[in-house]
Amino acid sequence: MPHANLPPMFRNLATRIRNSEFDVPLLVPLLGVTVLVQLVTAMIRITTSYRAFELDLSIAFLGLVAAAFAAFPIVMAVQVGRLIDRGYDALTIWIGSAILAVASAGFILWPTATGLLVVTTFMGIGHIMLMASQQMLCVRAARNPRAMESVFGNYMVAGAIGQGVGPYIVGWTGGAATVPPTDLLFEIACGAAVVSLIVAFAIRPRRDVPKAAPGEKPVPVTELLRTPGLLPVVIAGVIMISASDIILIYVPLLGAERQIDVKDIGLLLTARAAASMVARLFYARMVAAAGRWPLMIASTLACAGTFAALVVPAPLYAMYAILVVMGFAFGLATTLSITIVVDLTAVRARGTANTLRIMGNRLGQFVIPFGAGLLAAAAGLSTLFAILAAAIAASAMAMRWKRPVKPGAE
Repeated sequence: MPHANLPPMFRNLATRIRNSEFDVPLLVPLLGVTVLVQLVTAMIRITTSYRAFELDLSIAFLGLVAAAFAAFPIVMAVQVGRLIDRGYDALTIWIGSAILAVASAGFILWPTATGLLVVTTFMGIGHIMLMASQQMLCVRAARNPRAMESVFGNYMVAGAIGQGVGPYIVGWTGGAATVPPTDLLFEIACGAAVVSLIVAFAIRPRRDVPKAAPGEKPVPVTELLRTPGLLPVVIAGVIMISASDIILIYVPLLGAERQIDVKDIGLLLTARAAASMVARLFYARMVAAAGRWPLMIASTLACAGTFAALVVPAPLYAMYAILVVMGFAFGLATTLSITIVVDLTAVRARGTANTLRIMGNRLGQFVIPFGAGLLAAAAGLSTLFAILAAAIAASAMAMRWKRPVKPGAE
């Protein structure tokens, strides 16, 4: 027996790993890469804003940089999905990690406005490859359908940890300064990206690479979008992700308008983020108790209710309750949007369907906040929140009407 010479404690551990519902040798490095990628991405996105300030660049140029990160990789999304569907999920995460490491070095070596634009675009390509491959590796890390919920819950928690630690490092290195040391921050990010690349190489290629039947062609995108229930879930995810970005931008303005202290605004947003993480910790249990579709529709409606609650002035304690419920509902809905897309799609097209979902999110993050800014300027924040509440509620109703019905179900 391969573990016969090990001490009893390690033999027991090896047996538990072998019999686990999870592919532990895959899951551990996957979660490690997820934390590091989100940490590096958060650090670099923040630091590029400070670098733009140092270079005395206009707000319009900074908007162009942000758009380059989100928009250009959209044209590659389907090709990335097709690559993953052919069984190259490990190769995709290796390439994405390498691009992230090279891009991180690029910010150090090319500290100009042109460098900022070009390197950010290059980084965006690596980022979409990483997101798409990580989420499909979550499917492979689950050895049965029941375990998939736990894997995705852990994956989202790992991402949230990275998203929280990255800004903390920026604040810690900057201290009381108005502008943090951007060179040092890019160097830290580059070091973390190199570590992420090393960890990514611990993810081995799949052994059961799917082979297409003779003459079989990839599932067309139009056919994927006609999958019952798929499009409403994708649209709901786009609206929710974009609304989350809008909250980060406009709650501080809401605080200024309603004379809420900056400290309390920071704590409100922290409470919202913490609630999202708690939701993801209990995600698998909640899906087991309620089911994916009922939980997705309920959490989306709850999120719509919290946006509606922001329309009218509320005392501070009520604001905390609203933001906590919003964060919890958002944590559930965004995780469910991934697992439902995976569940609805045929195995040979899951990578493509998931990259279409990511592509929609990127497009929404680019277009919707811009439109929200125009709306807020013209009609006020209360109108903006009311329209977002209606849009989120409408997406929940669309999912309710369009969700697939199992044969024999009412």
